[in-house]
Amino acid sequence: MEKQNKLQGKTFIITGASSGMGKATALLFSKEGAELVLSGRNVERGIELVSEIETMGGKAIFLAGDVAELTHNQALVEAAFQHFGKLDGLVCHAGMLGLGAITDLEPSLWRETFAVNVDAVFYLLKFALPELLKRPSAAVVINVSIAAYKSFPNHPAYCASKAALLALAKQAAVEYAPSIRINSICPGPVDTPLIHASAAAFPDPAKAVENAGKNTLLQRLGQPEDIAKLCLFLASEESSWITGAAFNIDGGILAKG
Repeated sequence: MEKQNKLQGKTFIITGASSGMGKATALLFSKEGAELVLSGRNVERGIELVSEIETMGGKAIFLAGDVAELTHNQALVEAAFQHFGKLDGLVCHAGMLGLGAITDLEPSLWRETFAVNVDAVFYLLKFALPELLKRPSAAVVINVSIAAYKSFPNHPAYCASKAALLALAKQAAVEYAPSIRINSICPGPVDTPLIHASAAAFPDPAKAVENAGKNTLLQRLGQPEDIAKLCLFLASEESSWITGAAFNIDGGILAKG
């Protein structure tokens, strides 16, 4: 019996798609039959990703831009209809760190961190939700972070913005049920460019990354593909009775307390 692709005929927008968890999600979703509108800042990497997807027989377009801009999010939704005629779901991976202790952090960086981590998701939901309401089995997956629950040195903007994002995701799930399922994922340390940038907040960045993996119950960093698999589950009909939930995918860090 031929394997049925889990997202066959579905169209998804994926932000933060040019690297890390976003790229892994795009590749997996494409393999499972999804048509993709991809967003990121790096044009070269975005074009390479589309080429890779098309080589595999998939369909994708890339729109370079800043998710913190209202108009970019509107353009993503419009592009889904221009190229694929529909929109079935979102995966919001884009994010930034905004490093610095409270007394050192520039107010402009605080605001920028909230703009990328929270405002961007609000903007995309604002434009996408009316269209998702028209589709059966619409699903949204929002990448939050264990930083919504756990504090890290020199990460006040990141932790606060992720806590706000978690609240936004839960509220949206309540407001748009039962038509749209909206869930969050809360990754721990994953081997992406972001964790190496985050480690700059510690005296020995290389050691901080090494320790991040060792401090998990599973004794390793997560891989972008680990996150992509959870996104696929939440975007597919396999999770048809799940909404308003937040899934920790952290190698067991939060279980340690």
